[in-house]
Amino acid sequence: MPAHARLPCDLVVMGGTGDLAMRKLLPALYYLQRDGNLHPQSRILALARARHDSSSYRRLVQRHVSQHVAPGDFDQASWQAFAERIDYLSLDVSQRVEFPRLANALGQADGRVRVFYLATLPELFAATAEHLGAAGLIDAQTRIVLEKPLGSSGQSAERINQRIAAVCDESQVFRIDHYLGKEAVQNLLALRFGNALFEPLWRNAHIEHVQISVLETVGVENRGAYYDQAGAMRDMLQNHLLQLLCLVAMEAPVHFGAEAVRNEKLKILEALRPITGMDVQDQTVRGQYADGERASERLPAYYFEKSVDHDSNTETFVALRAEIDNWRWSGVPFYLRTGKALAHRKSEIVIQFKPVPHRLFASDGRAPAHNRLVIGLQPQEDISLSLMAKAPGRGMALQEVELDLNLAEAFRRRRWDAYERLLLDVIEGDATLFMRRDEIAAAWRWVDPIIRGWQDCYRSPKRYAAGSWGPEAADSLLERYGHDWLDRRES
Repeated sequence: MPAHARLPCDLVVMGGTGDLAMRKLLPALYYLQRDGNLHPQSRILALARARHDSSSYRRLVQRHVSQHVAPGDFDQASWQAFAERIDYLSLDVSQRVEFPRLANALGQADGRVRVFYLATLPELFAATAEHLGAAGLIDAQTRIVLEKPLGSSGQSAERINQRIAAVCDESQVFRIDHYLGKEAVQNLLALRFGNALFEPLWRNAHIEHVQISVLETVGVENRGAYYDQAGAMRDMLQNHLLQLLCLVAMEAPVHFGAEAVRNEKLKILEALRPITGMDVQDQTVRGQYADGERASERLPAYYFEKSVDHDSNTETFVALRAEIDNWRWSGVPFYLRTGKALAHRKSEIVIQFKPVPHRLFASDGRAPAHNRLVIGLQPQEDISLSLMAKAPGRGMALQEVELDLNLAEAFRRRRWDAYERLLLDVIEGDATLFMRRDEIAAAWRWVDPIIRGWQDCYRSPKRYAAGSWGPEAADSLLERYGHDWLDRRES
């Protein structure tokens, strides 16, 4: 039996008919089953209000899993073994009186790990945890998984955390950010702390600036009702991008354990220079997509999306300039950017190194290119290092060349999805790649003043055409400091 399969588990998916469960959680569990990473006695129980019995629910799951795993990875024998683990219970998690039925369906824990994955609306998190406690379903072997975003402000997040803390210990709460489960993100730590080449250069003496981008080509699709209340800042930047920033900037932990890693991330969040008052207008850009075109396809404006207010001021794009006030990073700008309905889908981290101190070789009047490290997170997971080399021929003309590491080609085995790794970590009780309560509070303390600054200035988001690179003001934000976005330089 694989080492990861040593703990029998009841995994309860609340919101079992939702998009997250069907596209991510159940396909990830299918792979864990297929590859022998679930204990033979582990069970999966899905909960939702929809009227299914276990047989009809399994047929629904089969249809979605077969669509969302890689071609050739779905086979009938693996599916049958997986399906035997799955049960379904029609239950409204907002109703406390329903939870004795859940307790009856699960039976006695008998020392089994119980994972309650709350793939529900965030406003149901606290009440659901309280209902689980009242039904006697929380013991020392219980884990509760919370999806982002946690709250809509620091105050609302703290209220949720306080109510959850009343029924279970902080060590039992797993606040998930699936970006931290990506192979390339964890390779960032290996790159920094496992190689003598980079660590001496990883500081303000050698790094000019850092870019972190999470760009999407899709609009809000069927999430309009949620997104119009959240916006890009709450949906993406407060969690995904700040977590990536922490991994880029953190000091080496004393060991690779949950508390040591999270202690170092917290220090970075607390060292972020506040953006308040007029600085909000100078250091941040918020945008909203208007109608546009991509590959001859007309794209609708945000305010024409389903369930979106036609007068909405919700941002679908955010760019900002952040600074970290500590000895390692003082003076190095971190440019963060995220948006929807953009020209290309990509998530990447760009480390731009400073130029050499003296131009020794001729470059036809052009400034020599800088060394640059790019960590690609999606759609491909890869790492490239830009170096200067002599171009073939007479003379010493330099040319930029790339040293590329494609992680899929380098290791030539199936790439684990982030949710596979994170679900196993939950079962094993390893919280290293999950956010601690004080991290959430620190992130909101930095983000809340920016949101208030936007509200106080009464300015509408800057329009940008769907299918473009975002508002021009995002380019100007960097140009003021002599920088530009990597993709704008290449386009």
